[in-house]
Amino acid sequence: RRAHFLHGPYPATHFGPKACILPNPTSVMHIQDPASQRLTWNKPPVNVLVIRKIRDESLVEPFKELCRFLVEEKRMMVYVERRAADDAALLKDESFGAVRNQLCTFREGYDDISDCIDLIICLGGDGTLLYASSLFQGSVPPVMAFHLGSLGFLTPFKFDSYKTEVAKVFEGNAAITLRSRLKVKVVKDVLQRAEQQPHGRETPQQEHNGQLPHGPASSEFGKVTLQLQQVLNEVVVDRGPSSYLSNVDLYLDGRLITSVQGDGVIVSTPTGSTAYAAAAGASMIHPNVPAIMVTPICPHSLSFRPIVVPAGVELMITLSPDARNTAWVSFDGRKRQEIQYGDCIKITTSCFPVPSICCHDLVYDWFESLAECLHWNVRKRQARLADASDSSDTDN
Repeated sequence: RRAHFLHGPYPATHFGPKACILPNPTSVMHIQDPASQRLTWNKPPVNVLVIRKIRDESLVEPFKELCRFLVEEKRMMVYVERRAADDAALLKDESFGAVRNQLCTFREGYDDISDCIDLIICLGGDGTLLYASSLFQGSVPPVMAFHLGSLGFLTPFKFDSYKTEVAKVFEGNAAITLRSRLKVKVVKDVLQRAEQQPHGRETPQQEHNGQLPHGPASSEFGKVTLQLQQVLNEVVVDRGPSSYLSNVDLYLDGRLITSVQGDGVIVSTPTGSTAYAAAAGASMIHPNVPAIMVTPICPHSLSFRPIVVPAGVELMITLSPDARNTAWVSFDGRKRQEIQYGDCIKITTSCFPVPSICCHDLVYDWFESLAECLHWNVRKRQARLADASDSSDTDN
């Protein structure tokens, strides 16, 4: 009996405590056309998380403007990172002191704010949206991203009209793109690791950041799930500092598909197809296409091309038995760790997407980002050939 469908899990339609997709009576078999997805609020939003790019002085003034607008005009409870609130430029500004004292602060890894945030506003580049996604390992509140960074493929809004745009979002009925994420499990082979440990050395359970492994134990004896991640862009498995080619086996729904020999492999979402995967030669996929992309990094093969698989499959990556070295894995460029013999990485589509608010609509925003950020298909235009009649007139 099949345990899943190739189309992938039906995405959650409630985002945070108060936001959801506006019901559409024209939906067919409970499947709604992505173009008709609109944001609505069960209750008026109150708690807003503002994330800005750290160590960028040019964002201090926009950050203060937005916080002052949300606190004084909209009467919102504004949450910010403690390091953002403790910025020296904010501490020196006495006129901002009254607003700063009303900000709620949190620290990543210490304070859980996932159940109280109604809306996320990002100031910066694409990295701010990736960071916002990492803070919410379950349901993600709607994300409104302003382009104040270097690239801005995922940040469609201009800050010049932030008051008008934010007010529209509070009213509801904004177009949203559900950006699928990957659910990633890192399963460690505890028994094999223990056999390889010198006598008296701590076991992997003790040495993993000084804490016991997170997550439930695997059904396989001797294996334990150390990490469960929700990834917006990509999972990257590479050779790390080793000079040897990486050699990993790729499984799809439990069947060996191929072995990857090269610098590594990228498993990305449609959103991530325009990031590292695009640099490695992959095609770019619209975020509403239910799919997972597998892209080799510098493969030692002339025929290994990037492939697209259905969103509902489960991919598994392990070290090949004849691999000469270990591999390393990272999640959206963060939390990098070593993968050893017997370990495996299980990847499938998550049911918790990131609801990204559109500036115009989900199709126009994507093609505008392709043109503005990646200069897609930009070339010098070819001149039209002269007509025969034109040339005859010239001769006369």
